[in-house]
Amino acid sequence: MRDYYSPMAEFYEMVATRQVASSGPALAAALSGIDTAAGPVVEIGAGTGQVTEVIAAALPQARIEAAEPSSVMRAVLTSRVAADIDLRRRVTVTDGAAPDLPLPPVISAAVIFGVAGHLDEPSRVRLWNRLRQRLAPGGVVVVELMGVRQPRSIPPALSLRDSIGRHDYEWWVAGEPGSDTSMRFTTTWRVYRSGRLLREVSDSYDWHTLDSARLAGESGMATRPAAAATGAGAPEVVVLAPA
Repeated sequence: MRDYYSPMAEFYEMVATRQVASSGPALAAALSGIDTAAGPVVEIGAGTGQVTEVIAAALPQARIEAAEPSSVMRAVLTSRVAADIDLRRRVTVTDGAAPDLPLPPVISAAVIFGVAGHLDEPSRVRLWNRLRQRLAPGGVVVVELMGVRQPRSIPPALSLRDSIGRHDYEWWVAGEPGSDTSMRFTTTWRVYRSGRLLREVSDSYDWHTLDSARLAGESGMATRPAAAATGAGAPEVVVLAPA
């Protein structure tokens, strides 16, 4: 699996902060009441660890396997875990990418945020099958679906603006249909100081569109929406459970 994030990893914390603000409450609600005694929670695509913190807070007794294939992102994840006494006791950081990352024999839950669209349908089906086979009774898979459910043209739009120190940051996103089921996204970060452009960093990647109905058909599991994510344009969070 391609490392989609290292080229822009320096900016990712700003994106992750917004992600947990919008989708974090829905994730916490979806995990509420899960029995974590049978096995760890597996987080696939843990990024820099902000979603990991949401999982740990929602399930204070859980062990967590946090898999992240990007070495740059994983460095931030490991630093976040190492700096927190509770996290470093419970969170194991691994280098692994879906759909073939190593899995514990039994898991209490899986969390897949910002990842599913990086996988084509055969890869997703393989992943759902592997997770379903390992879920403990009562276990769930929580999936964040991004806002684009069908390929369409998206003109360049300012997705995020933030400031750190003397620098102002802008994140621009554009997309075009790549196929009947995929998009080609281009993302651009611009760094300003006092209104003057200092740097511009761009990258492109393919994203396979997915909605909850298709997710249900692929996974062979029952689906239900989690509590609504918050904020304009917030992604949909879906809970999968063996039927």
